[in-house]
Amino acid sequence: MASNTSLVHRITLFVGAITLVALTNMLASLMISTSIQGSATAINIAGSLRLHSYGLLSDVYELDRAGATRSGDDLSRQVDEFGDRLRSPELTHTLPDDSAHALHQQYQEVLSRWKDDIRPLMALTPTQALEQGLRDHIERFVSEINQFVLLLEERTEARVQVMNVVQVASLVLSILIFLFLFVDLKRRVIEPLGRLVDVAGAVARKDFSQKARLGGSDELSRLGSAFDQMTSQLSRSYRQLESETRQKTVELERSNAALELLHRTSRTLFASHDLCNGAIPMLQELEQLLSIGPIRLFLHDKNMPQPVQAIVTATRERPFYCRDHDCNACLVTPEQYDALPSDGNDGRRLLLPIRTNDQLLGTLEVWYPASEPLPESSRRLLETLCDQLATAIFLERQITEEQQLTLAEERAVIARELHDSLAQSLTYLKMQVARLSRLEVAGEQSAFHAEILDELSNGLNSAYRQLRELLTTFRLKLDTPDLATAVRQTVGEFAERLGAPVQLEYELPDRILSPNEEIHILQIIREALANAVKHAQATEVVVHVNFRSPQVQVAILDNGVGLPGGDQPLQHYGMIIMQDRARTLGGRLTVGNRKHGGVEILLTFVPKSRHVMSSEVSAG
Repeated sequence: MASNTSLVHRITLFVGAITLVALTNMLASLMISTSIQGSATAINIAGSLRLHSYGLLSDVYELDRAGATRSGDDLSRQVDEFGDRLRSPELTHTLPDDSAHALHQQYQEVLSRWKDDIRPLMALTPTQALEQGLRDHIERFVSEINQFVLLLEERTEARVQVMNVVQVASLVLSILIFLFLFVDLKRRVIEPLGRLVDVAGAVARKDFSQKARLGGSDELSRLGSAFDQMTSQLSRSYRQLESETRQKTVELERSNAALELLHRTSRTLFASHDLCNGAIPMLQELEQLLSIGPIRLFLHDKNMPQPVQAIVTATRERPFYCRDHDCNACLVTPEQYDALPSDGNDGRRLLLPIRTNDQLLGTLEVWYPASEPLPESSRRLLETLCDQLATAIFLERQITEEQQLTLAEERAVIARELHDSLAQSLTYLKMQVARLSRLEVAGEQSAFHAEILDELSNGLNSAYRQLRELLTTFRLKLDTPDLATAVRQTVGEFAERLGAPVQLEYELPDRILSPNEEIHILQIIREALANAVKHAQATEVVVHVNFRSPQVQVAILDNGVGLPGGDQPLQHYGMIIMQDRARTLGGRLTVGNRKHGGVEILLTFVPKSRHVMSSEVSAG
């Protein structure tokens, strides 16, 4: 039997075999029982013929002793009845159809002996019949009947034995079929089912290593293959789910830590007026939590053509906008910097806007490895960070603008007061000096008097000019709340007065200077441009306002006639005032001729918001 036969077909085949054996047994038994039906009656009839034969012989003897001359009516009737019984259907029905059969020939022999030997003698007188050997014929006839009965019994017993053999064979065949069925079911049903139950139990215990490994192609084998495939898929799915669960757990833990970090640092961020000091520690910790970085923050200013970098978490050199040279938080070694994700180091960049409802305040640039996609949860955290930064920047700008507006209003009040009081007083003094100068003083004191009036006039003119410049500055700052715009307007104003272009290079980070420092720088620029317009005879003037951390550098260059003797005039009041302003800033002002003609005025100072170390700081 093929091993790949379907179990249903195999069971059907076994049941069919058992059914066929049973039907064959029943059919054979039915045929044999039908064939021997009436054999007992025939044997009884044949046995009674023997007794009846001796009865006829006895009747003949009795008639002979009685002296009868012929057979009586009773005897004739008995002879007829004997012939009828000899030919009775119960007896002839058991005879085989084959005339050559021994039983059939024996019956013909009995019938022939009855017709040829016994029946004719029974028609004679008793004495004649006895004399002609009726007794011998009866004995031979009975002997023939005995042989017939013996053959009849043998035939019946043979058929019964055949039926017994059929039944025994059917029983043995049925037992063999049941044994084979049991072995086959045990091997192909019970054992595979037990294996499948073990696999199911192992799966219930989350053990996906168990396999059914059932050979063949029957139903249970295919079911076992399906179980093996299912356990393999479950194992992969379970491992994947465990991996995803661990990954989600790590992400949740990182998100929770990041949220705690954002919550913890938001107060510091809003309380601190220094965005760099308030944000860099938080951003660096966020980089470690989310496996990202470096992060850069760019601020947008409507007065600046390009975004200005305000924060970086990792750099090899100190940023130009750095305020604290004792701080090395963003400085890393060149090896560490080269290992960070970048355009040339398998990195991807994510740009997130920092904005309020109607205003773009800046851009957050986040780098992360290209081999590890940024999870959605990390992106949402960074967007939350952008919202916090936007709020902090917006509030800081509002506070700064309010301070500047308040300062501008105070300056406007001071300007009005100076105009209404000091300016009028200086005007009055100039008028009095003019009156004194018209007086004619004779004698020895005339020269001394003229010298005093000249000094007094120069001092009043200088004070009046400084007051006018101060009033102009106050009024200028009232309309322009930032230094960059004020410098541009000043450059435009003096370009018109000069009749030649005045170039401006302004590279100063936003909010790096205090309001007082901005005033002094603007005043120095105005004084330098005024000197260039009045004395330099220049056709081109350049103004540089740059930041070279930690110093601010302001340079005013022209291509004019230069200074006589290559140095600044000692008694020039404008130069003296500029020097005073430079000292107030804690810086240095140098004035000298340029190599190719013209004058260079250079102001360098460190803003008060910066702390400069006394020794060189190594990149950390």
